[in-house]
Amino acid sequence: MAGTAILQARDLSVRRGERVTLNALNLAVPAGCVYALLGGNGAGKTTTLNALLGFVRAASGQALVDGIDASLQPQQARARLAYLPENVALYPYLSGVENLRYFCTLSEIALGDAQAQDLLSACGLAVEAQGRRVAGYSKGMRQKVGLAIAQARQACAMLLDEPTSGLDPAAAHEFAQSVLQARRAGMAVLMATHDLFNALQVADRIGILRAGRLVAEFDARDIAHEELERLYLRHARGAAVAEFPA
Repeated sequence: MAGTAILQARDLSVRRGERVTLNALNLAVPAGCVYALLGGNGAGKTTTLNALLGFVRAASGQALVDGIDASLQPQQARARLAYLPENVALYPYLSGVENLRYFCTLSEIALGDAQAQDLLSACGLAVEAQGRRVAGYSKGMRQKVGLAIAQARQACAMLLDEPTSGLDPAAAHEFAQSVLQARRAGMAVLMATHDLFNALQVADRIGILRAGRLVAEFDARDIAHEELERLYLRHARGAAVAEFPA
């Protein structure tokens, strides 16, 4: 991929006890690029994100965020990241605006009501919902608040962990548009997902993990959905690696 990598794994290996959860992983995500990391449960997708967040230490190799080794300087690495987990933890008795402003305060970001409303609108949350308690939000609406919180940090990179899990097709499409907006703003986006359709919809680059190894990697424009599904299922069953152009 062209450009300087904002997110990078260099021969990254992670162990949990005697088990290797990542095995010499190499990937790079430059600014303005969305990278979709596919794989079944236990493939190492979330471990990759956790290594970049500095939540797990590298046994060998490096997890780099804007050139910072996340194992050695986790707080500095996290300061450059926005992170959206599968289930966004919000305060149910606060509104969307109040949640956004509260989490910004924790990050020492001053955000007024009007700015919060503009940001929530940009992330697709309807104006009439922004002042309502989050307890009544759907998962898709909560994801939009989470995305607004992530973008408010003005980070150079974003990590997404199964962001479309549990969303209906319309909500998943709206979320995809928000991810594309982050890409247009110049963010490097690494998305761990099972959602093949969403990966093809938003990603520039796709990688497939199996048992902690990157077994295939290719440009999203080089593969159709049917071929991606076939390849994904083949690797999920442990077949040999296919060759694709870089």
